[in-house]
Amino acid sequence: MKALILAAGRGERMLPLTKDTPKPLLHVAGKPLLDHIFSALPSEIDEAVIVVRYLSEKIQAYCKDNFHGRRIRYAEGSDRGTAYSFLAAEPFIGDERFLLVYGDEFPDSVSIVACLAHEQSILCFRAEDPWNHGVVTLRADGMIASIQEKPPQPKTDLISNGVMVLLGSIFGLRPKHRLGGEVYLTDMLDQQVRRLRVAAVISERAIGGISTPADIVRIERLLS
Repeated sequence: MKALILAAGRGERMLPLTKDTPKPLLHVAGKPLLDHIFSALPSEIDEAVIVVRYLSEKIQAYCKDNFHGRRIRYAEGSDRGTAYSFLAAEPFIGDERFLLVYGDEFPDSVSIVACLAHEQSILCFRAEDPWNHGVVTLRADGMIASIQEKPPQPKTDLISNGVMVLLGSIFGLRPKHRLGGEVYLTDMLDQQVRRLRVAAVISERAIGGISTPADIVRIERLLS
């Protein structure tokens, strides 16, 4: 099974740390984020596609063509938003079921295994600032009804984390909306959950993404 790692962004909110280092290679608790991500992957993940753009040569030099015992391939991402970076991976994934992890996430292996127990799923957790994330609403059966990126008036406090299991059919969709000049993958996910069953895996363990230097401090305190 393949993992798709989105690692193309510039990480502007992480400056000055990302001036010369791509965010997925920033050190957290003694090692780069990418090492934490790959350490959390279960054994059934035998290949990874890493979508790169900003300082891509540094990520490729670090991971090479085999990383943590898994074959690595690279796709060229986009600066137009996460949706277009995601679509760049289509030739490598095709119609297969795959695991998606954002390159600035700090996932744990238990949560990933819980997501893989469903045909399609998205890791979710409750946040104090849902307006700053992809906000999830649920159906009565626990399936996801909708996902909206950074809504000014969130309907719930449940947000999507950057870990999910998806069917390759999502590559047949195209983003429809632009938010603040960026086209988010959330738009495609919203279309997918409305047409197919995607389970919400609600985690009490989720640490969340790493967007600013303060997040590194927060996570290192949690881990200690």
